[in-house]
Amino acid sequence: MDFLIGCAVWSHKGWVGELFPPKTRQSQFLQLYSQHFDTVEGNTTFYATPNSQTINRWIEQTSPKFKFCPKLPRHITHNGKLQPLISQALEFAEIMRPLGSRLGPIFAQLPPSYHPHYLEDLTVFLAAWKQTQLPLAVEVRHRDWFQPINSLNLNLCLEAYQVGRVILDTRPIYTEATDGEFWEEMQLERKKPQLPIDFSLTAPFTFVRFISHPILEVNLPFMQEWVIQIQAWLQDATQIYFFVHCPQEDFSPRNAKYLQSLLEIESDFGF
Repeated sequence: MDFLIGCAVWSHKGWVGELFPPKTRQSQFLQLYSQHFDTVEGNTTFYATPNSQTINRWIEQTSPKFKFCPKLPRHITHNGKLQPLISQALEFAEIMRPLGSRLGPIFAQLPPSYHPHYLEDLTVFLAAWKQTQLPLAVEVRHRDWFQPINSLNLNLCLEAYQVGRVILDTRPIYTEATDGEFWEEMQLERKKPQLPIDFSLTAPFTFVRFISHPILEVNLPFMQEWVIQIQAWLQDATQIYFFVHCPQEDFSPRNAKYLQSLLEIESDFGF
């Protein structure tokens, strides 16, 4: 399957009675989640690195076709330059390696403070990461990365090491809409950067983070655009990891499933 869709997490109690049957225990969340979705963005690893017992449980509860996309820990990505922490990043890669076929791209989210002046630092880091032979995707958040010359240099760097460039689409949460009961969650979520979208492919896969609005209708024009782009990628045999977020996590699965239904209606690829 070249198109994999999922959410940011698999463990959300608000999904009990909706995505999960009533009275589902938390220990069953991952197994049930993996019956609905192909992949998950492993945000949990950003805050804590799992031990081998946890990794083994993940393996036991999912099929070999399911993909985990673990996030590099924040102490690696959010402490200035990456070079001093290369050994820790490589250690993290080895901790994740036992996932085997279940391991999708590892995901490095760089903070807004990591600006284009750090391109050489990033290049050295990626050269070191190459020895792991594990797929990696990088998200940049400093706006200057999106200036034409900086964007080109970044893409050339990523392409040289076959590293994916994460696409962060926050347009739905910045759309002028009535937030209503979701006002508080929306204000918090709007701390995410409003950045241009660069569809450049720098690896055999692409990694999309779609920050959806709790009100389904607000997302529709953006979802329809994504259906067209996804179809184009599929025609080129690009593997797609597509993660649907929502400020109100209760609605992430609904929004993800709706996007998938649009693809099924419009696509000839068979999902």
